[in-house]
Amino acid sequence: MAPLPPRAISLVFLFLFFTAASATRRLDDAGGQPTAASSATAFLRSRCATTRYPDVCYDSLLPYASTFQTSHVKLPVAAANVAAAKLRAFSARINDLLAQGGAARVDAALKDCKSTISDAGDLARQSSAELGQLDAGAAAAGVSSRQARWHVSNVQTWLSAAITDEGTCTDGFEEAGEAAAGSPAGKEVAAGVARVKQHTSIALALVNGIPL
Repeated sequence: MAPLPPRAISLVFLFLFFTAASATRRLDDAGGQPTAASSATAFLRSRCATTRYPDVCYDSLLPYASTFQTSHVKLPVAAANVAAAKLRAFSARINDLLAQGGAARVDAALKDCKSTISDAGDLARQSSAELGQLDAGAAAAGVSSRQARWHVSNVQTWLSAAITDEGTCTDGFEEAGEAAAGSPAGKEVAAGVARVKQHTSIALALVNGIPL
């Protein structure tokens, strides 16, 4: 094979040089300043670590990371919205169970449960709206520390009441007797309450972490 002329060798070296430089810049960009996405996920991980269900918290809120970034207020807004959505779906499932019909005590417990879970969902939505007001006021620099504490206190009260409502649902089955609690509907409701309660608890824990 004939040797390459000097000009061709120079062009090859220039090509290799610029390729390496471009790769280095990409690595610097990736490994230098953290991106908004990586900051949001790191923030979410650290905040979820303060809840009773860190893995559930992280997995359920990660899809909404772009909406809260590193905001201590927008994060519990997202959590309250997730809790409200879970409660809405659970309430729909209770309606399905009622439509199937069953023993009188089971149906009575389901009706009571439907009411309390619906109330819990309303409280979660109300909490999200209240936090939205706090966030909007903070963005406009129009919320005093006293007003911020008032907003947070309202949400803490409502989410705590939602958790109580969720517990009342399972209490109703237990009070209806072993047959009702041990029925397929009773077992499904107990499992469903345990799941939605996790999300309401997560929202409350994140609200408690709002710096005031």
